[in-house]
Parts: sequence; structure tokens; C-alpha cells
Amino acid sequence: MLILGFTAILGKLISLPALELTTVRMFFASLGLGIIFFFRKGNFGDITLGTLLKIILVGIIVASHWTTFFLSIKLSNVSVALACFSATTLFTSFLEPLFEKRKVYWVEVLIGLIIIIGLGIIFQFENEYYLGMMVAIFSAFLAALFSVFNRQLTQQHDFNLISLLELSAGFVFLLVFYLISKDGPFLLHKIGGVDLIYLLILGLVCTSYAFTAIIELMRRISAFKVNLAINLEPIYGIILAFLIFGESEKMSVGFYIGAVMVFVAVFAYPYLMRKFHGDK
Repeated sequence: MLILGFTAILGKLISLPALELTTVRMFFASLGLGIIFFFRKGNFGDITLGTLLKIILVGIIVASHWTTFFLSIKLSNVSVALACFSATTLFTSFLEPLFEKRKVYWVEVLIGLIIIIGLGIIFQFENEYYLGMMVAIFSAFLAALFSVFNRQLTQQHDFNLISLLELSAGFVFLLVFYLISKDGPFLLHKIGGVDLIYLLILGLVCTSYAFTAIIELMRRISAFKVNLAINLEPIYGIILAFLIFGESEKMSVGFYIGAVMVFVAVFAYPYLMRKFHGDK
């Protein structure tokens, strides 16, 4: 979770714009997962054309999510982006019943309301970061969409294979988008040395390794405990940001009141779902 928490930190440290940053991240992440997949002797199994198209769609969603997430950091700061990104739980609580055709539980409605109130308080006290907050919330929606679609795919196919194909599709999508929207090709060797080191850490450690580590963890402890730990990622990220960047991450009292409300709701969500609805 500390590694995941460093994702936002690296997003601020890397000087590249969000689009270029995400494109290189997906390239290194795809490369890392490809190497892991090869040495673990993975196989592509029976991937139909319909499934492949779904994987490509999810890869585009992931690419768009990461791009908007890093853009929100550039437009505001790490603390604001992570607090608003916690709205992923809010969107997931309504998207999951919609796509899985089940009823909405009262716990999900309650948690959703608390998160909305918390975000409203943050907006009220930190309106100078309005654009960054809106982008972060949109990124949270894309993250929720990705998690719901990915859950359906990984129930039928190897997670490592799905991740490799998704990140590869996302990289190709961003590269094509970049070539269309920018003048001239994207040249990797023109990236500064420090940025390149940070990008390697972001792509290989915070993405490729983190993906496979989470899968390994789920073999040892329950998915419930893993998801509970993942919910702490924004808190780690905000603490790390304050320790590393100092005053630029110091926010108003109102921000922390709203953020605490959001984090308490997010952290309580899996507990309440497990207690009242038997969610594991």
C-alpha cells in the first residue's frame, strides 16, 4: 500500500504533462508485466474476439483514468486529488449493482451520502482547486467503471494475462492519441534522467510489481482484507505528500474535516457490507 501511495507522489515529481507521463508509464508497466508473464510461463488460453474487444475497451478506460488522475494532481496537488479520488467507492457502489443486476443496499446509499457531504465540504473550503477536483472525481468514476468491468473479466480469465493485455491496449491507445494530437513523434530519449528514473519506478514497481503482488496477497489473505488495505492508499498518499512536499500540501481545516468524512466512509464500507450483507 505504501508503494501504491507513492504513485501520486511520483505523478507530482515527474515534470512531464499528464498524457506523456501516462503513456510512458503504461509502456514500462506493459513491458514489466510481459516479462513476468513470460517467466511464469503464462498462456493466452481461449480469448475470443468478443473478450478481446472488452479487454481493449477496459484498457482505454484505464489509460483515461490514469491520465485524468495525473492531470488532477497537476491542476491541484496530491492531497486534493487523492481526497476526491476516494469517490471511487461512491461510484462503484452504484455502478456495480447496475452492471451486475442486483439491488442497491442501504449501506451503499448511506456511504454514498457521507462521501458526497465530505466532498461538498472540501469543495467549499478549497474552491481554488475546483478544476483539479472535478478532474479527480471524473477519474474516480473511470476507476470505478474499470473495477466493475475488470471484475467480470478476471472471473473468467487469468488476471495477469488480462492486466497485460489491458495495459498494452491502453498504451497503444495513448500513443495513437498523442501522435494525432501533438506535432511530431514521442521521443523517449528526450526525457530527462531524473524523470526517466521516476517513470521506471512508477511503471515497473508501482504498477507491474504492485499488480502481481496484489494477486499473490489474495492467495494468502482474503480479498476483503486486501481491499480494506487498498482503501488506505489515499491516506498514505496524503501523509507522504505532506512529508515530502511540505507547505504546498498543507490544506485548510475544512479540507481535513471533509477528507476525514470521506476516508471514514470508504474505510467503513467493506466492514458494513460484510456485517449486514455478507459481502466477503
